[in-house]
Amino acid sequence: MPAPTIRSRRSLGILAALVAVLALATAIFARIRGEGEAVASTGGGTAAPAEAANTSASGTFATDVAIPVQGAEATRGTLVVAVSAAGQAEAWKRTILTAQVSGRIASLPVRESDGVGAGQALVALDPAEYALAVQEAQANLRDAEARFREQTLFDERIEDAATREERALVARAKSGLESAEVRLRRAQLDLQRTRLGAPFAGRIADVKVVPGQWVQQGNELMTIVDLDPIRVEVQVLESEVGFLAPGRTAKVSFAAFPAEPFTGRVETINPVVESGTRTARVTVLVPNPQGRILPGMYARVSLDARRFENRVLVPRTAILERDRRTMLFVYEGDERGGLAKWRYVTTGLQNESLVEIVPSEETDSVAPGEKVLTDGHYTLIHDARVRVVDDLKAAGRRP
Repeated sequence: MPAPTIRSRRSLGILAALVAVLALATAIFARIRGEGEAVASTGGGTAAPAEAANTSASGTFATDVAIPVQGAEATRGTLVVAVSAAGQAEAWKRTILTAQVSGRIASLPVRESDGVGAGQALVALDPAEYALAVQEAQANLRDAEARFREQTLFDERIEDAATREERALVARAKSGLESAEVRLRRAQLDLQRTRLGAPFAGRIADVKVVPGQWVQQGNELMTIVDLDPIRVEVQVLESEVGFLAPGRTAKVSFAAFPAEPFTGRVETINPVVESGTRTARVTVLVPNPQGRILPGMYARVSLDARRFENRVLVPRTAILERDRRTMLFVYEGDERGGLAKWRYVTTGLQNESLVEIVPSEETDSVAPGEKVLTDGHYTLIHDARVRVVDDLKAAGRRP
């Protein structure tokens, strides 16, 4: 009976393997247990949970290595609460140049984006037809002058000045002298209008014609824009517009230059609130000497509104929250290093960059001139050893 014999051998092999694995595991466990008891007997083990470092405000940092942090001094000054709004850049001055007379474009010396000065020639139409009209008007004027002299040939003999003046007026009308003078002035004006100059210094945009093209009177030729300063129009809620005033500072950021802030000023505030949006239009002017800011660019504007004098201020990045309470770290030490002192504070007004620290019986305060930690302090505890640096990355610590 061979089959039962084979199965018995297989069962014995499996059983032997299990016994070997069990013996090996028992030996490893015994060795680990022995090493753990040896470590415990020499005091080199990990402290029990009850002996762990205290991380409350009264705890101390357990290492002598100074942690790099950044800091800034608390100051006493004016807190400016700003009003934020969105808008877009517009040219300070903008005009569409149109054809004043009909004709063929003989010269177009400018291209889009060219800078031009006030009065500089931009478009010239063929003047031949209008020059002939001037010559014809001059000839008609000479004929009218001749007829006028014939009709007033002996009027100098009239002694009464009033009579002479009255006869001269009648003669001017009968001879056609007056209408001839008007026609000549009109022909000269049309001739002048064949040459169009820039009404103000600026840049060329939206050129719509080419040399040789025939244009009619009133056709659009191009646009001229003045980009310095640039105008930014924003809509401000009616509840906030009352805090604004012309001349106040405005901080402007453009999507095209995300890391470069611009400073402008409030130029005008529209006194009419739109009924649909309950907002008023505020115009801000931003210097743009290099013409980098272009009309149509999206902008975020922060307008200086309310001002609060004589306040103790710290950077917003100094404020932390622990155990649902507001706190910060004050640095005590010198340029070589010092300690981070945990201090609960009460905050008041704030803007995008600063927070007011107000006195309170339940919390501490910060004195102007004290240095508060602003970066690298998020995981610190009370009395942690720190050193203030200018750049955390250069100091080898990730902000």
